[in-house]
Amino acid sequence: MHLTMHDPLVRVIGLKKVFRSGESDLVLFENLSFEVYRGEMLALVGASGAGKSTLLHILGALERASQGDVYCANLQLNSLPDDAAADFRNREIGFVWQFHYLLPEFTALENVAMPLLMRGRSLQAVQAEAAQWLREVGLEARGHHRSGELSGGEQQRVAVARALINRPKLLLADEPTGDLDGPTAEAVFDLIARLHREHQLTSLIATHNLAFAARCHRVLRLQQGRLQELAPESIRA
Repeated sequence: MHLTMHDPLVRVIGLKKVFRSGESDLVLFENLSFEVYRGEMLALVGASGAGKSTLLHILGALERASQGDVYCANLQLNSLPDDAAADFRNREIGFVWQFHYLLPEFTALENVAMPLLMRGRSLQAVQAEAAQWLREVGLEARGHHRSGELSGGEQQRVAVARALINRPKLLLADEPTGDLDGPTAEAVFDLIARLHREHQLTSLIATHNLAFAARCHRVLRLQQGRLQELAPESIRA
């Protein structure tokens, strides 16, 4: 894949996150600066508690940094008021979490359609689009099943389809295979990698799975509040 490496979609400059812990401040990370280029699949690795999830939340405008700047497509995220940040998340960011967070009372198709329904569009208007995304993840025949009737891997596939129905600029995935057994995790990662290529996504994936991380274009390790870039070929598990 040809990457326009001079063309970052995301720019992070001097990022710091501090949590108040009792009487003292806990500095989760500070002075983080990096770029994510258009079309790139970037892996974020590091121990539990290192701050990977918090970093993704900041990049997705779910949480604010204590210091520093985040730009996505030249939009300064930390200056957005709450309603503008919510609109930005809905239109520009696709999220996939470790847990699928599907709404149990709705069908797979309705869950996939949810980001468009939240924009005020009718289910009738978006049904074909949602069905198309279920087809993309190999679950077209399961559209009328509720989430409890789906396997763990199927639930996560629905979550991936839901994340992408808005055709986001940026896909943020936080341990997307962490709850799945080995073969199912492999299949879901293969799916994300294929959709990344076919839809020319820009993706940032936090993962404990070093074999998956090694398949990304670049790898960043978050450790003791600092970022280190690793060569993907150096971390094969």
